[in-house]
Amino acid sequence: MSWVRVWVHFVFSTKNFHKILKPQELRSKLFNHILENAKQKEIFIDSLNGFEDHVHCLISLSKDLSISKTIQLIKGESSHWFNHQDFGKKLVWQDDYWAVGVSESHIEDVRNYIKSQEEHHRRITFEEEVNNFMKKYGWVRFKDKK
Repeated sequence: MSWVRVWVHFVFSTKNFHKILKPQELRSKLFNHILENAKQKEIFIDSLNGFEDHVHCLISLSKDLSISKTIQLIKGESSHWFNHQDFGKKLVWQDDYWAVGVSESHIEDVRNYIKSQEEHHRRITFEEEVNNFMKKYGWVRFKDKK
């Protein structure tokens, strides 16, 4: 029997960062659906939260699913479900996503960070958050050449 414990912090946003995941009650419905769907697909989501234009998930990867397949299953099914509800909005996820490995020693910090998204984004926008991560970790955005 295989035993796998690879923690990944995923972040994905709405297309063009449109703030369609408001109000909070709408996010709760979406997040509850994502959690239920993930269980059915045997994707273990430890923590899930977000704000008006993005979602954070802390996931323990399964031995059978890659990072790209895991996020595809979450994003694809959730937008399909959302768009068949009577929310009066259309949800389209940005093609890109952010995924970073998390060591066991940092799991609690990541859980708390994900849990505090509402409070966190009263002080800082998602764009500022992304720019801070890019700077902190020395990442570079690739832009299309004109």
